[in-house]
Amino acid sequence: MPKAIWNGVVLAESDDTIVVEGNHYFPPQALRREHFRDSETTTTCPWKGEAHYYTLEVDGQSNPDAAWHYPQAKEAAKHIEGRVAFWKGVTVDP
Repeated sequence: MPKAIWNGVVLAESDDTIVVEGNHYFPPQALRREHFRDSETTTTCPWKGEAHYYTLEVDGQSNPDAAWHYPQAKEAAKHIEGRVAFWKGVTVDP
């Protein structure tokens, strides 16, 4: 079952991920929300839409904008709307 791990802590775990462009998108209910803080950062993907980010917090350390999601994905990316993906040192173990 895929797990997103940072600083030795499991941030998300689910056997219901969707892989897009090499990134596992986890369903929202798979997140351990105590490690996620909303960020004001947004970026735009031409086919997915506007991404919103989370800063991760584990054991007093922060990883700014290390997770993202598309709250209102464009039609081509509706299948990942609301799901969360990771980068910036977060590993996803299959």
